This record gives sequence, C-alpha cells and structure tokens, in this order.
Amino acid sequence: MHFTLISLFPEMFSSVFASSIIKRAHEDGKITINLINLRDFGEGKHKVVDDTPFGGGTGMVLKVEPVHKAIVSARRNIANEKVALLDPTGTVYTQKVAEELSNLDHLILVCGHYEGFDHRITNFVDFKISIGDYVLSGGEIPAMVVVESVARLVSGVLKKSDATKFESFSENEDGRILETPQYTRPREYQGLVVPEVLLSGNQKEIETYRKAQARILTTEKRPDIILPDSTRVKE
Repeated sequence: MHFTLISLFPEMFSSVFASSIIKRAHEDGKITINLINLRDFGEGKHKVVDDTPFGGGTGMVLKVEPVHKAIVSARRNIANEKVALLDPTGTVYTQKVAEELSNLDHLILVCGHYEGFDHRITNFVDFKISIGDYVLSGGEIPAMVVVESVARLVSGVLKKSDATKFESFSENEDGRILETPQYTRPREYQGLVVPEVLLSGNQKEIETYRKAQARILTTEKRPDIILPDSTRVKE
C-alpha cells in the first residue's frame, strides 16, 4: 500500500516513520511513504501558501491553488486511490474507518495548518478525517495516527496474521469491544495475582474467560460500543 502525505512540515514525520512497525513495513516493501512539501507549490519568490480570510478573522488560511496543485502531483491516477483532508469537520476516525482505508492501494493525506483550508479544496478531495473532538496546530500528528493504524492492518505488516483479530475495537460477535485484560510474569506482585484460569492450560476455559472479561471491561468503560443481546451473533 502507498501513502502520500502533503504537509508544510514533512520533517515532522522522519523519526516516527523510521521506527518500529512502520520502519519494518517500509523496509519489507509492504508499504511506501512519500512526503510532499506543500511549500513547493507556493506562489511567487517566497512560495506563499496562505492568506488572510475573506470577511476578516484571526489567523491565516491555506490557499486553494497550492493545495490543489500538490494533490494533483500526488495522484497516481489508479483506481483504488483516495484523497483525504485531516480536518476537524471530517468523519471521526475509528478502527472501522482504518480497516476500510487499509483496502486502498494509495491513500493521500493532506495536512492542514493555521486556520485550515480554503473551503473550495473540498471539491478536489474524496473525504475528510478528524481524529477527535479537539484542536491541534496542524494535521501532521493526525496523519501519523492514520498511517500507523492503517499500515498495521495491511497484509503481512504484522508477523502474526491474526494479531489484530482480538484487539480493542476489532469486530466480533459483541461488536467492536475492548480487548480483555492481559497479564505476564511475575505471577504475583505485591499481593496482586494473575487469575488462575490463565495458568490452567485449558484453552477452552481461557477463551471463555477472556471473552467474558472483555465484555465486562467494555460494559464498564465503553458501554456505548457493546452490542445489545438482541443484535449479537449467537455463539
């Protein structure tokens, strides 16, 4: 899968994409990441990419022309290609959205800055993404979130093919619930012990226990995402 990121600050991505899973996926050829500096498409000697908003107001707005030119340069004109703005008015990002994006061949992410984009740029993109109900200085960190969450779903990126199957927000018979609590050595720490069933070696009992604990945890912490009994897939 190919990612192209359009940003005024492409240097922000260097250390993040040179580490851990993203680095390995890139080295293994599972993903490619192309960084485009929006400033390269700025106007005049000073490569201007922003201007004051019509109607007045504080801050600066990214101009439609340089953003559109950057998008055109990023496109590979292939069938399974999408362009997304990182923008607070976009669809709130979820694991389901990440799964859908992981099926693309090419995802172009456009990072906003200042007071955002000239609204006319929405005519040249496929959709908008918001990673939550809060404001950041730019779209670079949201773009990192999208690349990380999508890339790990691409086939072959994670060593174990079922590594994402039982993670939080992955779909199962209960909906997109939280992952069961996990434990490792030591078996006891300051009087806190690992549940005996996890030490039993009985995989059927362990699986039943983990499913029950995942439901309990989700009911306590995120009751909004657990499916009601009437809509669950029956075991």
